[in-house]
Amino acid sequence: MDSANNNLARIEDVTLAFGERVVLRNCSLDIVEGAITCIIGLTGAGKSTILRLLDGLLLPDSGHIYVHGEDICHISEEHLNVVRRRISLSFQFSALLDSLTVGENVALPLQERTRLSEAEIRRLVMDSLESVGLADAYDNLPAELSGGMLKRAGFARAIVTEPELILYDEPTTGLDPIVTNLITDTILKLREKLKGTAVVISHDLPSIFAMADYVAMLFEGAIIAYDTAERIRNSHNPIVEQFLRGSEVGPIPI
Repeated sequence: MDSANNNLARIEDVTLAFGERVVLRNCSLDIVEGAITCIIGLTGAGKSTILRLLDGLLLPDSGHIYVHGEDICHISEEHLNVVRRRISLSFQFSALLDSLTVGENVALPLQERTRLSEAEIRRLVMDSLESVGLADAYDNLPAELSGGMLKRAGFARAIVTEPELILYDEPTTGLDPIVTNLITDTILKLREKLKGTAVVISHDLPSIFAMADYVAMLFEGAIIAYDTAERIRNSHNPIVEQFLRGSEVGPIPI
Protein backbone atom coordinates (compact mmCIF):
# COMPACT_ATOMS: atom_id res chain seq x y z
CA MET A 1 0.00 0.00 0.00
CA ASP A 2 1.53 3.32 -1.06
CA SER A 3 0.52 6.15 1.25
CA ALA A 4 3.92 7.81 1.55
CA ASN A 5 2.98 10.80 -0.59
CA ASN A 6 0.17 11.99 1.70
CA ASN A 7 1.43 11.35 5.20
CA LEU A 8 0.84 13.96 7.87
CA ALA A 9 3.19 12.14 10.24
CA ARG A 10 5.51 9.16 10.28
CA ILE A 11 7.23 7.09 12.92
CA GLU A 12 10.41 5.64 11.44
CA ASP A 13 12.56 2.86 12.92
CA VAL A 14 11.80 3.96 16.48
CA THR A 15 13.20 2.13 19.47
CA LEU A 16 12.22 3.12 22.99
CA ALA A 17 12.89 1.45 26.32
CA PHE A 18 11.92 2.25 29.88
CA GLY A 19 14.80 0.87 31.88
CA GLU A 20 15.32 -2.72 30.78
CA ARG A 21 11.85 -2.99 29.25
CA VAL A 22 11.92 -2.42 25.50
CA VAL A 23 8.51 -1.04 24.49
CA LEU A 24 9.15 -0.29 20.81
CA ARG A 25 11.82 -1.85 18.62
CA ASN A 26 12.48 -0.58 15.07
CA CYS A 27 8.83 0.48 14.91
CA SER A 28 7.54 2.34 11.84
CA LEU A 29 4.07 3.71 11.09
CA ASP A 30 2.55 6.10 8.55
CA ILE A 31 -0.24 8.49 9.56
CA VAL A 32 -2.15 9.37 6.39
CA GLU A 33 -3.41 12.94 6.23
CA GLY A 34 -7.20 13.27 6.42
CA ALA A 35 -7.65 9.65 7.55
CA ILE A 36 -8.48 7.89 10.80
CA THR A 37 -5.76 5.40 11.70
CA CYS A 38 -6.55 2.93 14.48
CA ILE A 39 -3.80 1.09 16.35
CA ILE A 40 -4.66 -2.30 17.82
CA GLY A 41 -2.66 -4.70 19.94
CA LEU A 42 -2.43 -6.48 23.26
CA THR A 43 -2.76 -4.62 26.54
CA GLY A 44 0.58 -3.09 27.47
CA ALA A 45 1.96 -3.41 23.94
CA GLY A 46 2.95 0.27 23.75
CA LYS A 47 0.03 1.74 21.81
CA SER A 48 -0.36 4.78 24.06
CA THR A 49 3.40 5.29 23.89
CA ILE A 50 3.04 5.86 20.16
CA LEU A 51 0.57 8.69 20.82
CA ARG A 52 3.00 10.35 23.21
CA LEU A 53 5.78 10.09 20.66
CA LEU A 54 3.61 11.73 18.01
CA ASP A 55 2.79 14.56 20.43
CA GLY A 56 6.43 15.03 21.37
CA LEU A 57 5.79 14.14 25.01
CA LEU A 58 8.33 11.34 24.66
CA LEU A 59 11.47 11.12 22.55
CA PRO A 60 12.71 7.78 21.21
CA ASP A 61 16.06 6.27 22.08
CA SER A 62 16.66 5.97 18.34
CA GLY A 63 14.73 6.58 15.15
CA HIS A 64 12.71 9.53 13.90
CA ILE A 65 9.27 11.12 14.36
CA TYR A 66 8.20 13.25 11.40
CA VAL A 67 5.32 15.73 11.39
CA HIS A 68 4.76 17.33 7.99
CA GLY A 69 8.18 16.05 7.01
CA GLU A 70 9.95 17.68 9.96
CA ASP A 71 11.85 15.47 12.41
CA ILE A 72 10.57 16.60 15.82
CA CYS A 73 13.28 14.58 17.59
CA HIS A 74 15.91 17.12 16.57
CA ILE A 75 14.32 20.53 17.09
CA SER A 76 14.39 22.98 19.99
CA GLU A 77 11.81 22.82 22.78
CA GLU A 78 10.46 26.18 21.59
CA HIS A 79 10.00 24.88 18.05
CA LEU A 80 8.48 21.65 19.38
CA ASN A 81 5.88 23.68 21.26
CA VAL A 82 4.90 25.34 17.98
CA VAL A 83 4.45 21.91 16.36
CA ARG A 84 2.42 20.70 19.34
CA ARG A 85 -0.12 23.48 18.80
CA ARG A 86 -1.23 21.62 15.67
CA ILE A 87 -1.77 18.40 17.62
CA SER A 88 -4.23 17.53 20.41
CA LEU A 89 -4.27 14.52 22.71
CA SER A 90 -7.60 13.31 24.07
CA PHE A 91 -6.75 11.44 27.26
CA GLN A 92 -8.22 8.05 28.17
CA PHE A 93 -9.94 9.39 31.30
CA SER A 94 -10.61 12.89 29.89
CA ALA A 95 -8.27 14.54 32.46
CA LEU A 96 -10.68 17.37 33.22
CA LEU A 97 -9.93 19.52 36.25
CA ASP A 98 -12.59 18.81 38.86
CA SER A 99 -12.60 22.36 40.24
CA LEU A 100 -13.42 23.96 36.88
CA THR A 101 -16.67 23.87 34.94
CA VAL A 102 -16.82 22.04 31.64
CA GLY A 103 -16.64 25.34 29.78
CA GLU A 104 -13.62 26.46 31.78
CA ASN A 105 -11.88 23.14 31.09
CA VAL A 106 -12.48 23.42 27.36
CA ALA A 107 -11.26 27.03 27.37
CA LEU A 108 -7.87 26.19 28.90
CA PRO A 109 -5.96 25.53 25.64
CA LEU A 110 -7.19 28.82 24.19
CA GLN A 111 -6.26 30.75 27.31
CA GLU A 112 -2.79 29.19 27.33
CA ARG A 113 -2.01 29.44 23.62
CA THR A 114 -3.86 32.51 22.29
CA ARG A 115 -4.58 36.15 23.07
CA LEU A 116 -8.24 35.93 22.17
CA SER A 117 -10.81 37.93 24.10
CA GLU A 118 -12.99 36.21 26.69
CA ALA A 119 -15.99 36.69 24.41
CA GLU A 120 -14.23 34.99 21.49
CA ILE A 121 -12.99 32.17 23.70
CA ARG A 122 -16.52 31.58 24.97
CA ARG A 123 -17.82 31.49 21.40
CA LEU A 124 -15.23 28.89 20.36
CA VAL A 125 -15.84 26.82 23.50
CA MET A 126 -19.60 26.80 22.85
CA ASP A 127 -18.97 25.77 19.24
CA SER A 128 -16.79 22.87 20.40
CA LEU A 129 -19.34 21.75 22.98
CA GLU A 130 -22.11 21.90 20.40
CA SER A 131 -19.99 19.76 18.08
CA VAL A 132 -19.95 16.96 20.65
CA GLY A 133 -23.56 17.37 21.78
CA LEU A 134 -22.79 19.10 25.09
CA ALA A 135 -24.05 22.63 24.49
CA ASP A 136 -26.05 22.52 27.73
CA ALA A 137 -23.11 21.37 29.86
CA TYR A 138 -21.05 24.59 29.77
CA ASP A 139 -21.65 25.43 33.44
CA ASN A 140 -21.62 21.87 34.79
CA LEU A 141 -18.78 20.49 36.86
CA PRO A 142 -17.13 17.27 35.63
CA ALA A 143 -18.58 15.36 38.58
CA GLU A 144 -22.06 16.07 37.24
CA LEU A 145 -21.38 14.32 33.92
CA SER A 146 -21.76 10.68 32.94
CA GLY A 147 -18.80 8.69 31.63
CA GLY A 148 -19.77 9.24 28.01
CA MET A 149 -20.31 12.97 28.57
CA LEU A 150 -16.88 13.23 30.20
CA LYS A 151 -15.31 11.61 27.13
CA ARG A 152 -17.07 14.07 24.84
CA ALA A 153 -16.08 17.01 27.03
CA GLY A 154 -12.49 15.83 26.64
CA PHE A 155 -13.03 15.73 22.86
CA ALA A 156 -14.35 19.31 22.95
CA ARG A 157 -11.19 20.48 24.70
CA ALA A 158 -9.06 18.58 22.17
CA ILE A 159 -10.72 20.23 19.15
CA VAL A 160 -11.19 23.78 20.45
CA THR A 161 -7.85 24.86 18.92
CA GLU A 162 -8.81 23.25 15.58
CA PRO A 163 -5.77 20.94 15.46
CA GLU A 164 -4.60 19.17 12.34
CA LEU A 165 -4.05 15.90 14.22
CA ILE A 166 -6.10 14.51 17.12
CA LEU A 167 -4.80 11.58 19.14
CA TYR A 168 -7.50 9.58 20.95
CA ASP A 169 -6.32 7.32 23.77
CA GLU A 170 -8.87 4.55 24.46
CA PRO A 171 -11.95 6.73 23.81
CA THR A 172 -14.50 3.95 24.41
CA THR A 173 -12.95 2.22 27.44
CA GLY A 174 -15.49 1.48 30.18
CA LEU A 175 -18.52 2.57 28.15
CA ASP A 176 -21.64 0.57 27.36
CA PRO A 177 -22.40 -0.34 23.70
CA ILE A 178 -24.85 2.53 23.18
CA VAL A 179 -22.45 5.19 24.43
CA THR A 180 -19.60 3.49 22.55
CA ASN A 181 -21.56 3.94 19.32
CA LEU A 182 -22.16 7.59 20.23
CA ILE A 183 -18.45 8.17 20.85
CA THR A 184 -17.53 6.45 17.58
CA ASP A 185 -20.01 8.62 15.66
CA THR A 186 -18.64 11.71 17.40
CA ILE A 187 -15.07 10.93 16.31
CA LEU A 188 -16.26 10.54 12.72
CA LYS A 189 -18.20 13.82 12.86
CA LEU A 190 -15.22 15.67 14.30
CA ARG A 191 -13.00 14.42 11.50
CA GLU A 192 -15.51 15.85 9.01
CA LYS A 193 -15.83 19.13 10.93
CA LEU A 194 -12.09 19.73 11.16
CA LYS A 195 -11.14 18.10 7.85
CA GLY A 196 -8.34 16.70 9.94
CA THR A 197 -6.46 13.55 10.80
CA ALA A 198 -6.93 11.22 13.77
CA VAL A 199 -5.08 8.36 15.43
CA VAL A 200 -7.19 6.17 17.72
CA ILE A 201 -6.00 3.62 20.26
CA SER A 202 -8.75 1.15 21.11
CA HIS A 203 -9.57 -2.44 22.03
CA ASP A 204 -13.14 -2.17 20.78
CA LEU A 205 -13.05 -3.93 17.42
CA PRO A 206 -16.59 -3.03 16.23
CA SER A 207 -15.84 0.63 16.98
CA ILE A 208 -12.49 0.41 15.20
CA PHE A 209 -13.92 -1.04 12.02
CA ALA A 210 -16.78 1.46 12.08
CA MET A 211 -14.41 4.44 12.03
CA ALA A 212 -10.99 3.38 10.69
CA ASP A 213 -9.60 4.13 7.27
CA TYR A 214 -6.35 2.37 8.19
CA VAL A 215 -5.53 -0.14 10.92
CA ALA A 216 -2.10 -0.96 12.31
CA MET A 217 -1.32 -3.85 14.65
CA LEU A 218 1.41 -3.43 17.22
CA PHE A 219 2.99 -6.66 18.43
CA GLU A 220 6.21 -7.19 20.38
CA GLY A 221 7.33 -3.61 19.84
CA ALA A 222 6.74 -3.31 16.09
CA ILE A 223 3.92 -2.69 13.63
CA ILE A 224 3.50 -6.16 12.13
CA ALA A 225 0.50 -5.32 9.91
CA TYR A 226 -0.72 -2.04 8.44
CA ASP A 227 -3.33 -1.60 5.72
CA THR A 228 -6.82 -0.38 4.99
CA ALA A 229 -9.40 -1.43 7.55
CA GLU A 230 -11.05 -3.84 5.12
CA ARG A 231 -7.78 -5.58 4.25
CA ILE A 232 -6.82 -5.90 7.91
CA ARG A 233 -10.25 -7.36 8.67
CA ASN A 234 -9.56 -10.03 6.03
CA SER A 235 -5.87 -10.44 6.83
CA HIS A 236 -4.22 -13.86 6.61
CA ASN A 237 -1.47 -12.84 9.02
CA PRO A 238 -1.86 -15.48 11.77
CA ILE A 239 -1.18 -12.96 14.56
CA VAL A 240 -3.80 -10.55 13.23
CA GLU A 241 -6.27 -13.37 12.65
CA GLN A 242 -5.88 -14.66 16.20
CA PHE A 243 -6.24 -11.18 17.70
CA LEU A 244 -9.36 -10.34 15.71
CA ARG A 245 -10.95 -13.70 16.60
CA GLY A 246 -10.02 -13.31 20.25
CA SER A 247 -8.83 -16.89 20.13
CA GLU A 248 -6.54 -18.67 22.58
CA VAL A 249 -5.18 -20.73 19.69
CA GLY A 250 -2.43 -19.18 17.58
CA PRO A 251 1.03 -17.62 17.65
CA ILE A 252 0.18 -14.99 20.30
CA PRO A 253 1.31 -16.38 23.68
CA ILE A 254 -1.41 -16.44 26.33
